[in-house]
Amino acid sequence: MKKRKFSRRHFVTVSSAAAAGAWFSLSSRSTPRLIRQAIQETRRPVALPRHKPEPAKWNDREITAAWLGHSTVLINFFGLNILTDPVLFPRVGADLGFATIGPKRLVASPLAPGELPRIDLVLLSHAHLDHFDMRSLQQLHSTTKAVTAASTRDLFSATALRDVTELRWGESINVATAHGDVNVSAFEVNHWGARWRHDKHRGYNGYILERDGKRILFGGDTAMTDKFKLIRGQRPFDLAIMPIGSYKPFKRCHCTPEESVAMTNDAGAERLLPIHFKTFRLGEEGTTEPLERLDAVMSQDRIALRDIGETVRLS
Repeated sequence: MKKRKFSRRHFVTVSSAAAAGAWFSLSSRSTPRLIRQAIQETRRPVALPRHKPEPAKWNDREITAAWLGHSTVLINFFGLNILTDPVLFPRVGADLGFATIGPKRLVASPLAPGELPRIDLVLLSHAHLDHFDMRSLQQLHSTTKAVTAASTRDLFSATALRDVTELRWGESINVATAHGDVNVSAFEVNHWGARWRHDKHRGYNGYILERDGKRILFGGDTAMTDKFKLIRGQRPFDLAIMPIGSYKPFKRCHCTPEESVAMTNDAGAERLLPIHFKTFRLGEEGTTEPLERLDAVMSQDRIALRDIGETVRLS
């Protein structure tokens, strides 16, 4: 019987396939990592949250905030409802029309889109897929006003939202709604704004919200920066909504819990509402480490809440 020769072409083909498979299996680049994650998580159930906000019972004479997971916070600011970086569905990522390819939630949103109160203002910190979720934005009514980062207005064309204001760092706007006005100012954080690899012109913001003598800080996504010192005012922030997760191995664009506390202190904020952890597997630090590290460096009375669905009231 004649032996088959293993040609050089066969060797190159097999070697290339093996190398490609190894790259797909081991690469930390976003595309293979997201595809691997999507395949692994297809059958994993999404856990139900242990807490459920009841916005219909909130007092319009107070500031009330509930964490809906990731960077999504529902705020009642003296009767004016604000939603930050809304992500309300089981997955975030690339929308293919028939499915979304990307990370799957570990814990479901405690409020479905139909359970949200009317939203007067939606705040978008930047265009990353886990912050600027098109499917979630499409659930908002056309009367909702939007404030967003520079060069992101075009992304709203697939939504019903038409009253959209882009803010660059240092710019402010007084947003007038049917339930009162709120002043919104944008400031510089340490992140990046591209939605895809080619659109690096897009902006990225942190925001200051001011109404009736009270101030709320929304840090969006940020790595450590001294820019929070520049927004410190004579009056302290009543609440700082700050990220504490996804720092391993992405410390260049996401802060650690210790850095989050440092920036909160730099801004002069009294209480910290931690976000950007526990909702998706985006970092390698796991779901419990960020809060454990936060507990180690910040007094308990300054941590506004600690679990998805919890609510904090500020009189």
